[in-house]
Amino acid sequence: MKIHDLITTTGALRELCDRLAKSEFVAVDTEFMRENTYWPELCLVQIANEHEAAAVDPLADGIDLAPLLELLTANEDVLKVFHAGGQDVEIIVNLTGKTPHPIFDTQIAMMAISQSEQIGYANLVESWMGLTIDKGARFTDWSRRPLTERQIEYAIGDVTHLSTIFPKILKKLIRSGRGDWLDAEMEKLADPGNYLSDPETVWHRIRQPGRNPAVLGRLKVLAAWRESEAQHKNIPRGRIMRDETLADIASHPPKKQADLAKVRGLSAAWRDNDIGKRLMKTIEKAEPLDAAELPEKIKRGAPLGKEGALVADLLKLLLKIRSREIDVAARLLTRSEEMEALAAGVRDLPVLQGWRYEVFGRDALELVEGRMAFAVVSGKLAMTHVDEAQTPLELAQAAE
Repeated sequence: MKIHDLITTTGALRELCDRLAKSEFVAVDTEFMRENTYWPELCLVQIANEHEAAAVDPLADGIDLAPLLELLTANEDVLKVFHAGGQDVEIIVNLTGKTPHPIFDTQIAMMAISQSEQIGYANLVESWMGLTIDKGARFTDWSRRPLTERQIEYAIGDVTHLSTIFPKILKKLIRSGRGDWLDAEMEKLADPGNYLSDPETVWHRIRQPGRNPAVLGRLKVLAAWRESEAQHKNIPRGRIMRDETLADIASHPPKKQADLAKVRGLSAAWRDNDIGKRLMKTIEKAEPLDAAELPEKIKRGAPLGKEGALVADLLKLLLKIRSREIDVAARLLTRSEEMEALAAGVRDLPVLQGWRYEVFGRDALELVEGRMAFAVVSGKLAMTHVDEAQTPLELAQAAE
């Protein structure tokens, strides 16, 4: 594979992208800094196909990333391959308002062909290529120039290895017949709405018990205010205030600015500073949340109780057995909260729909309804269909 020097000019970038545009896929990765900013600062973009790889310096004087961004977001003929690419995609969305498309994430794909829940890139490379990655450059300051040869070598390695591993994963995925399982997961990655922060909707991400309209109305405007403050100052939202503090203020609003000094998580300076004034004005303008905006009650069915909790535990055990049997990550099939809802009598669940129902949901439902049981066969747990007439010995014999 040909490894190019660090690309620092628009002309060299355009020539690279013209060649890569003829590929079936490109592997993509980024290096960025965001510890002290709201918006991630893009510091490096690595890209490769099966024949060549390069690192692009977006901080180079005068460089225009348009050829690269067009390749990633407008060229539908080239598949864009990432590993755990959520933050990489977020950066591209911030720059263009669009996601790379079509898109493939090898971390998600591994869930369909192994029991790996969230396999890291180093473990991916070791398992597929038998190589150990030098992690020494991982936490360096990618915004500092000039970049060292070690940094560039480390960064480009992320896409050279990925471009080698991806065809192997794809081949195994095709053999397994599980490609369709991932369609919905990949489309989630391709939805720009998952990456754009709308100040009017960020309150949904904050844990807030109850459905009190007045409290939620304050939470909504406070979350929007904090988001706008963070964006304007370009600092992490947690630097303004933490989620727990925001929720506490929404539930117990101070009557005057001086009371802010008593709020856990705020300094004494809030009693008379400008940001404290803006916070109080925001609280004063808050109105109860409209009924149409109230979050839906979570579908939990009847309270589990002791017996229901035991059923949920059996379902989780069944999930472990099934994921081991078919070599798939349990998380791709369902989640613990779904198992608890199923045990409580809820039936409108993703695990009871589509391929998940065929692979796991049908047996889970039969277990809940008493038509499936555990048996120990040759020292291993197994599942068997039962009827009321069968004895424990007959169950074990049926499972053999």
